[in-house]
Amino acid sequence: MADKTLQLKNNITTEVEGVTASAGASDAGKIAALGPDGRFDDSLLPAGIGADTKIYPASEVLAAGDYVNIWEDAGTAKVRKADASASNAGKRAHGFVRAGVGAIGSDATVYFEGPNSSLSGLTPGTTYVLSHTTPGGVVPLVSGTATAGHILQVLGVATDVGEINAEIGNPVVRA
Repeated sequence: MADKTLQLKNNITTEVEGVTASAGASDAGKIAALGPDGRFDDSLLPAGIGADTKIYPASEVLAAGDYVNIWEDAGTAKVRKADASASNAGKRAHGFVRAGVGAIGSDATVYFEGPNSSLSGLTPGTTYVLSHTTPGGVVPLVSGTATAGHILQVLGVATDVGEINAEIGNPVVRA
């Protein structure tokens, strides 16, 4: 729940809660408030400012925090779980999702950089790479694959036990 401010409405002092997400023009003039994560929602920011995202249909069920691969299916760009065990970088990570997608064909908001705060069990300061055992998942760099044909792709550094600052690198195909 956002903190409340006092405003004069119809000559009566009234408590008003700030909005944590904007519905558009109907919220014009309202006081903005930080969300439960301590940040402004992207809907409160001007166009061109905020997270670098794009919406794609998901070709499989995705969990919050999954790293995803963008691929073409009969002329339509879709997303699926990235997988370091796929041959020749065929399922390299292009981004990640902060919210899970429960049905095939549903929209997935893909983030291309910034904090992936939908994770757990990380060690702060550790570099993480795309998992070769759990599609969409991460493993510490020291546990990355060495199997020929698999890829080693750096995803970023853990900044907290549940967050990676995503700086997705180019994959290296292991020989």
